[in-house]
Parts: sequence; C-alpha cells; structure tokens
Amino acid sequence: MKVISRTQENTIASVFIAENSDGRRIEFVESIQPPIDISKKWVIIISTLFGCPVDCKFCDAGGDYKGKLSAEEIFFQIDYLVNYRFPSGIPETDKFKIQFARMGEPSLNHAVLDVLEQFPAKYPIHNFVGSLSTIAPHGTDAFFEKLLNIKKEYYDQSFQLQFSLHSTDEEQRNKLVPVKKWSFEKMALFGERFYSEGGKKLTLNFALGKENILDPQSLLNHFNPETFLIKITPVNPTFKARMNNIDSLIVREEKEYAVVDALKNAGYEVILSIGEWEENKIGSNCGQYIKMLDQASQVPEGSYSYKLQDL
Repeated sequence: MKVISRTQENTIASVFIAENSDGRRIEFVESIQPPIDISKKWVIIISTLFGCPVDCKFCDAGGDYKGKLSAEEIFFQIDYLVNYRFPSGIPETDKFKIQFARMGEPSLNHAVLDVLEQFPAKYPIHNFVGSLSTIAPHGTDAFFEKLLNIKKEYYDQSFQLQFSLHSTDEEQRNKLVPVKKWSFEKMALFGERFYSEGGKKLTLNFALGKENILDPQSLLNHFNPETFLIKITPVNPTFKARMNNIDSLIVREEKEYAVVDALKNAGYEVILSIGEWEENKIGSNCGQYIKMLDQASQVPEGSYSYKLQDL
C-alpha cells in the first residue's frame, strides 16, 4: 500500500489517500485540533474497510464496498502518520488517540481485533486511547466478545466504545441506518458488561438531523446514565445528507438546545461535540469522503477549500 495524495497542508486536519496493489483506495485523517498543541493531543482516524456495505443516509463512504483491509493495511495508516509527524517513530504527545471511524463499519472486519491485540507490543506507550464507533450490526457477536476480552487484557481504562444510534425511533433509525442491527436491549446488556470491567462510560452517539427523534425516556428504558453518556454531533454537509434532505439540527451559530437540556434533566452526561467547522471545508469530518468530492460534477462554490496534492 502507498499514499498517493493528500489534502493541502492545514493547521487543523489533513486527509490522506492510499492505494493498495490492486488499485483499491482508502482515506485516513490526522487532526491537530487547535488551540491544543500536538504535544498535548493528537488524533488519527483510520479506515477498516474499502468503502462500507452499510448505506447510512448521511455518510458518503457507504454503498461502495470493495472488501476488508488486512491488519497490515490498517497498521500502514497508523505507521505512516506516526512517522510523518514524529521521525522517532514514537508519538511524542500526551494523548495519542486512534479512531477506527473514517471508512467502514469496524465490527465487520476481525483484522481490527488483530491490530488492537498487536498494538501494545508494536507501540509500547502509555498515552494511547483507542476509540471504536459502531452501529452494532446483526451477526457481530463474536467480534464484540473478543473486543471485550482484548479490552480486559490490554486496555483497561484507555478504550472508548461508541454505539451510533442517531434516533430513538426504531422506524426512523432503520431508515437512517438500513441494515439489521442489535436492539437497544442487546446494546445495553453488552454495554453493562463492557463497563463493569472498568474504564470510560460507553457513548451513545446521535448525529442529529432536524427531523431526528431523540426521546430521553426511550433511552432511560434501556440505558443506565451511570454506564452510558450521550454525544450529540452535527450532521456534517455530505452529498448523501443533501440528497436525502437531512439538515443538521446542530448549527454553528447555536450553543443551546432543548434536547440537550432534556437529556441532562434525565440524568445523562451530555457532550455537545461540534468540533472545528473548518474541517467541513477540508472534507475531514465524519461522513465526508474526498472521493465523492473529487468525482462530483457540481460542488457549490465556497463549500470546500481542499486541494489534493500528489505524493
């Protein structure tokens, strides 16, 4: 695998595009997150699949699935970015976070588990935080059982597991994420086991469109606020979101939302995770996909500032 291009140098984030020997491509991201200095926190976001078979209605990476990455191909992304930023080959930062979240539902690829098992020996560091975001597809029980065992053996306090729900209404959730998935009850039961081993609360993520239903009582029926926290994020400006008429409830100008207050009143810890709006123009935010931008015949002027540089 080799890196063939990247977005132009940016103080916030950069997207890298790599190609394997048979021409399949992936994208991976580094995020600096100013004003936090890279010596304090550095985040990389890597791909686990070539595209994704889950056709979420607001994600540009879905619907163009071409197979699974090997453990070596996943490590390639990590190694490339570490060496790109740190010539010593050691992430010299107080917090090094890897999110398995750029392209692909990670629980559909058991090579992700191989990487998590091998990572501590390859990078014997104490500042690592792993983060896995999942819709918990049907048929992935073996993946999550092994993930639980890996967490117990290697990561203890330093692993974040996020269930991406997006709606508390089952019919709406199935439209947004149109594959068979774990029920809320099954997620909750597994989450209790995962949390009982110690570490961070599990995250329930909602990328909230204006029409998305988020009912605190429906969550309380399944998810204990002592075990789960809620993360609210925007629906980023993707082509899929535009095509499916999904407008973000969370906007740059607003800082207060009734739904956040309702969740807090229900006892949940709530993170309103807006991030850097400039990343939308770079194309590095969740759900965005440079390939879609590059192939689009009409991109609204001023929507994106990215330029690809061949490497």
